[in-house]
Amino acid sequence: MSSLYLREDLTDVEVGARLTLTGAEAKHAATVNRTRPGESILIGNGRGLVASGEVLVATNTELTIDVEAVERVPRAEPAITLVQALAKGDRDELAVQAATELGVDAVVPWSASRSVSRWEGPKVAKGRDRWAAIVREAAKQSIRAWTPEVGELATTKQVAALAATHRVLVLEPGATDALTAVRPDGRPLVLVVGPEGGIAPQELDAFRSAGAEVVRLGDTVLRTSTAGPAALAVLNAALGRW
Repeated sequence: MSSLYLREDLTDVEVGARLTLTGAEAKHAATVNRTRPGESILIGNGRGLVASGEVLVATNTELTIDVEAVERVPRAEPAITLVQALAKGDRDELAVQAATELGVDAVVPWSASRSVSRWEGPKVAKGRDRWAAIVREAAKQSIRAWTPEVGELATTKQVAALAATHRVLVLEPGATDALTAVRPDGRPLVLVVGPEGGIAPQELDAFRSAGAEVVRLGDTVLRTSTAGPAALAVLNAALGRW
């Protein structure tokens, strides 16, 4: 299977052109993936453009291919956004990584009232950058033409406001309605996953008042690191992505 490398400044490329990567991507290809001349790889821009071709040069400072094919992949519709509550340890990061591999289109960090982890001051930018790096690497690993966007840290009020333009599905183990019964209606989807202690009652009330739907995955209670990816799998099947 070909490896995917990213060059975000790439805007267009034609068959027959020579395409070069430098810096960290080239070094990673040569030293970690041990890419060698003669192999076939993919180079994308994270926004739907993917070029493939044979490697001509593979060094710590340069990776060059002879472009043999170019694909322009449209965005998936409807889009799915994961609103992931901040969680202790690396549980929120595990959720973001798996969600990216499973095809999420965007992730939004949420400062829930029961979140043990807190992004404050310099931690806000540092945390978002960390999630963006995780998303980037997971998109490459799963050979995705589109790299999911990472939104700004959101409050409960901001998450609830998404219901004005999106179909918001809040995962809650005690809900009556099942996620498997949801039938997409064309609106972009938002999955909301709470922290380790669950979503607080006042937050659930705020979401319901804004028009969000509270749904459950099953009869068991999943960790915050697995609930979002599991829900994505359900929606992928419902949307015909899988």
